[in-house]
Amino acid sequence: MELGLYTFGDVGFDRASGLRVDPAERLRNLIEEITLADQLGLDVFGLGEHHRPDYAVSAPAVALAAAAAATKRIRLTSAVSVLSSDDPVRVFQQFATLDNLSGGRAEIMAGRGSFIESFPLFGYDLKDYDTLFAEKLALLMALNEGEFVTWPGGEHTPAIEGRGVYPRPVNGAIPIWLAVGGTPQSVARAGMLGLPVALAIIGGEPARFAPLFDLYRRAAEQAEADPARLRTSINVHGFVGETSQAAGDIFYGPQAAVMDRIGRERGWPPTSRAQFEAARSPRGALFVGSPQEVTEKILAAHEVFGMDRFLLQQAIGLVPHRDLMKAIELYGDRVAPAVRKALGDGGQMSALRAP
Repeated sequence: MELGLYTFGDVGFDRASGLRVDPAERLRNLIEEITLADQLGLDVFGLGEHHRPDYAVSAPAVALAAAAAATKRIRLTSAVSVLSSDDPVRVFQQFATLDNLSGGRAEIMAGRGSFIESFPLFGYDLKDYDTLFAEKLALLMALNEGEFVTWPGGEHTPAIEGRGVYPRPVNGAIPIWLAVGGTPQSVARAGMLGLPVALAIIGGEPARFAPLFDLYRRAAEQAEADPARLRTSINVHGFVGETSQAAGDIFYGPQAAVMDRIGRERGWPPTSRAQFEAARSPRGALFVGSPQEVTEKILAAHEVFGMDRFLLQQAIGLVPHRDLMKAIELYGDRVAPAVRKALGDGGQMSALRAP
């Protein structure tokens, strides 16, 4: 199983801690974090696309290109690219360029995004939310299949008549993952298209999402999709500390500030430390704790999901850079080796449950 990290590049000012982070500082720190993850042998690092004042990353391919120059092995992916409000040709070209810069390490995680700011920014209507994504995803997949593209055009995309699209990816094609948030229709779509699927789990009990992967595999089987392309990931929130108490104390404040800010926009009630502690219990959605606790929770999730990839979002809110670097170090040095040893070469649970 691949193990990695993802983030949105949070910026702003935290009144409680007095911490202030601007985009320039966050992006510099981000390259250091990705470089450390690469040095520690983690498999993948993802950057999300947002168009809000509280995030520094609106162009993931640009930031990932900077990381490509500083890294050697780690795979570099968007998490996600908001394809609905972008041009699939340019998305493909940007990530094909990243792929060449990185020696074939680029991926695209395509999704509809968790916010809507990009729709009015780029002149799109939210009433077309579903049709925009479906049509542009189909075009992105066509661009990935070969050098010369013929596309009939549609409601949201112009026709393309046998045009070449350059540069081409190093290995002929870029891995495209479909990011979903728990909607059965989206999971089934990924299966029918034969695309790897990344499931975001940020609340509730993770085990209740397991039937979605069963649905994914059934849809893929009915569509006669290539089994070799069927891969699954779960993307979660969490943080690794030297101790369970330290992890909770560092992560709770920034994470709660983000969730409360989003909650005010969407009508959610404020969070509390008690709710946070419940969410990081063995059956909760937060992977927050000591290296042993996080290891055990990842292994338990693998027993439920059998996923091929696990991505952890440790940088939520204004977590100090030094704390993030330490958390990445603990994840790469202690959690990842223990998980890999427990799963073994065949991906099945061995006798070792935790370090």
